[in-house]
Amino acid sequence: MAAAVVTAMVLTVLLPDDLRLAPRWVLPAVEGLLLLALIAGDPGRIDRRSAALRTLSIALVGVLALSAVWSTVQLVDDILHGGQETSSAVSLLQTGGTVWTGTVLAFSLLYFELDGGGPAARAHRLPGAPALAFPQQVDPRLGSADWRPYFIDYLYLGLTNATAFSPTDVMPLAPWAKIAMGIQSLVSLLILGLVVARAVNVLA
Repeated sequence: MAAAVVTAMVLTVLLPDDLRLAPRWVLPAVEGLLLLALIAGDPGRIDRRSAALRTLSIALVGVLALSAVWSTVQLVDDILHGGQETSSAVSLLQTGGTVWTGTVLAFSLLYFELDGGGPAARAHRLPGAPALAFPQQVDPRLGSADWRPYFIDYLYLGLTNATAFSPTDVMPLAPWAKIAMGIQSLVSLLILGLVVARAVNVLA
């Protein structure tokens, strides 16, 4: 989870100025401070239940999600109006890939933080009615009795949902999960569709 946040911070730095919500180092600095506070408050395995830590986690995910949404909107605007960030095939693919990867990480962290009350709550007890149903929860024979989803499971969910534009092996059950996965599918489809169309137009 920490590695995903650091990766998202690096991607924010690499974005062109026009596609960032704030000056180059502002958001990474805020995200870095929130991450350090979380690590200091719950080092190692995430299993300490605390209202303050939960608030910090949600704030961190909120900043990442806001940054990803802003970059997506600016990328779409740049493509539609033929801006300089998407005027060449190389810059288009670099910028589009950076924004798309940022949205995958942001949504993965969103699922990780909201499912089952958050990672600390899941470490103590899985909910009887999960918001996201993993195969090991649907069929206990596929996993051990004490199986718990880790961040890699949510990262895989975010990646497959962004590429397939629909659920694959993880089913959304709660309304918020369906809405979040639906929004991610639409955002990913919008980014990839416009990037491909713009690339074809530039190369032609």
